[in-house]
Amino acid sequence: MDMKLIACALCAAAATATPAQAEAGDWLVRVRAIDVIPNEDSGGILPTFPAEQVAVDSSIMPEVDFTYMFTDNVGAELILATTKHHVSGTTGTTGSIGRLASSWVLPPTLTLQYHLAPASKVRPYVGAGVNYTIFYSEKPSSGLETAVGPTDVHLKSSFGYAVQAGVDVDLTDQMFLNLDVKYIDMDTTARLDTTAIGTQRVKVSLDPIVVGVGIGMRF
Repeated sequence: MDMKLIACALCAAAATATPAQAEAGDWLVRVRAIDVIPNEDSGGILPTFPAEQVAVDSSIMPEVDFTYMFTDNVGAELILATTKHHVSGTTGTTGSIGRLASSWVLPPTLTLQYHLAPASKVRPYVGAGVNYTIFYSEKPSSGLETAVGPTDVHLKSSFGYAVQAGVDVDLTDQMFLNLDVKYIDMDTTARLDTTAIGTQRVKVSLDPIVVGVGIGMRF
């Protein structure tokens, strides 16, 4: 068989392949790897260290999200993931201790999306919605407890807004590559009940950027 004819046939099939487009009534399920990058703004550690602040590290974890398409253009996405972060001192006494505490973060986020080109093989979208962040399994570091004795750590849950932008790119008629970026408004107050220096509090605006890449399926 003529190889040129085979090549032409494959090119024609690729050009006419049905896109994994989103249509009204569809479910889109994505599995992503996400990097949660805090953009924190810390207050002082009160009342003992008012001039000292804290920093929060980033975390890479898997994430699953579900989108239901109400129309060809409009859908709602629920994002489910949990990440672990560490809180560290940056200057002075707490800076010399270094890592102060850790916490797991569960930030379910619901966004309403607008898909700009639902019939295209490359489908950008934008979204906005709400986020409720739950902090759990908070633990003091061994360095902190060495410095101030046994310590209980608690981080206050947070309610805020979220915005996102992303793109789906067809791989097959049902599978697509996804790239997604979100900004989440996230604030908390950390309370440390210590043995040596009593209760300390610090307010932190976390406001993370969440960058994700993954694979999606249309059902």
